[in-house]
Amino acid sequence: MNFQLTQEQEMLVDAVRAFVEKELLPHEEAVDRADAVSPELAAEIRGKALAAGFYAFNMPEEVGGGGLDYLSQALVERELSKVSWALHVFVARPSKILMACTGEQIGRYLLPVVQGEKIDCFALTEPGAGSDANAIKTRAVRDGDDFVLNGSKHFISHAGHADFAIVFAVTDSFERNGKRRNAVTAFLVDKGTPGMTVRRGPRCVSNKGYHTYELFFDDCRVPASSVLGEVDKGWEVANAWLTAGRVMVAANCVGQAQRALDLSLRWAADRKQFGQPIGSYQGVSFKLADMATQIRAAELMTLHTAWKMDQGTMTDGEAGMAKLFASEVLGRVADETVQIFGGMGLMDEGPVERIWRNARIERIWEGTSEIQRHIISRELLRPLLG
Repeated sequence: MNFQLTQEQEMLVDAVRAFVEKELLPHEEAVDRADAVSPELAAEIRGKALAAGFYAFNMPEEVGGGGLDYLSQALVERELSKVSWALHVFVARPSKILMACTGEQIGRYLLPVVQGEKIDCFALTEPGAGSDANAIKTRAVRDGDDFVLNGSKHFISHAGHADFAIVFAVTDSFERNGKRRNAVTAFLVDKGTPGMTVRRGPRCVSNKGYHTYELFFDDCRVPASSVLGEVDKGWEVANAWLTAGRVMVAANCVGQAQRALDLSLRWAADRKQFGQPIGSYQGVSFKLADMATQIRAAELMTLHTAWKMDQGTMTDGEAGMAKLFASEVLGRVADETVQIFGGMGLMDEGPVERIWRNARIERIWEGTSEIQRHIISRELLRPLLG
């Protein structure tokens, strides 16, 4: 087993780390206080990411992307996550599902997104369909050469900046094992299409400046040529994207946890109580030891899972394990960081309370911890239960 990074991977990590420290972190506090990223700053970050070659690093080289393998992508995600999503989102990772584009969709959506000329968003979640994606109510009805969409979406990240949405809607239903299931189709819907409304959603305490939106469709007519993939086969293209995304969330969690640990170590060495650095007391030093151990385990699990993805051997359960473990480690590490900082850990004059707030969302999006446990246990028991 070889755990050594290649020279190219080490150079990539160093370059992304330097980019985050120089171009992103200096803006974090101001963005968090304003709960907004100005269009000028967004364009500046996007331009610098393009110039540095970091933009669309997750997309294949044949369409102009960075062509990184999954292990290298995980390493990049680990470094980018050391700053709020509100900022590192502009170092774009287009939805890999766009590789299902065909014909004129390639020039209209796929290539412009990779080149930084357009931005996409992923619109699946609905008010009544979060963990239970099969419960979505948005419908698309065929009408001649068009589909007519009716319904709504919420918690759609970054939709305010997006030029188009990848929208999932029910187009048919079928029976499986005595239960009715939805057949779902993915559609490429341009912002500004008549009948489509985009509205800012509820304000979240995590990743301020990284907003979620509500999308409404009222007799929104789109051409049949906007179908992404095949009609009634939307789950096929979505599932591959969602599973890989969970590994990248795990990598994000590892990076955030490492940042929290680094801050804790410096504070423990500098902060004095009873005449000594607080790190000299076991009540603090043992916390640091546990934090470092858990982060190491989460990192190894995440990188190994990303490597298995490159080998084509990763299972849904393994992706779930990485996401579950890394997100829960981050939660514990962030909480212990606040404890080590004491009262200062909850003051908004430093990054600790931001890390603590931002960490909480990681156990919810991309599949809650409970959903990950369901996926893992189902995979474990399937050979025995049939």
